[in-house]
Formats: sequence, C-alpha cells, structure tokens
Amino acid sequence: MEHSPARERYLASVGGEPVGYVDYVAEPERMVLTHTVVHDRYAGRGYAGQLVRYVLDDIRASGKKVVPVCSYVVTYIERHPEYQDLVDAS
Repeated sequence: MEHSPARERYLASVGGEPVGYVDYVAEPERMVLTHTVVHDRYAGRGYAGQLVRYVLDDIRASGKKVVPVCSYVVTYIERHPEYQDLVDAS
C-alpha cells in the first residue's frame, strides 16, 4: 500500500502492478473518501476490503475523522462496526 498525499490517493499494488486505489479530499480534521476502484483484472479477490481497511487504519492513526462518500466505504463501515467511531457525524 502507498499513500500519495499530493494526489490525495491511497494506492494498492501486487508485485509492482497497480491493483486499485482510494481517492479522498483532505480537510483539516477529516478525510472525505470519495472513490474506491479495483481494476477489473483483480476484482473479487478481496483487494478493495484490504485497501479500505488500510486507509481507515491510517486515518485512525492520524487522529482524523472520515466522511464516507464512496458507497463501498459506506458498506465496509456498516459491515465492520469497529470503524464506526471514525465517521464524522457533523
């Protein structure tokens, strides 16, 4: 996994080949997660879940909150309530 703050993107790769990414918009106290993509070639292998878990853990470590706009992230948090405390309810 790789975080590119300049691009506002988290990237996942396998063997140096890009698998997918999560785009976001950084705000002072929170991260707005806007889009999750896993390339068709890697679909159905659990990479999206691994990537979103990594992103949420990284955001937790930073002390920020999350605004899940991406439907995949919304569903992931619903299925993994241990991340519910990260959601900015404002």
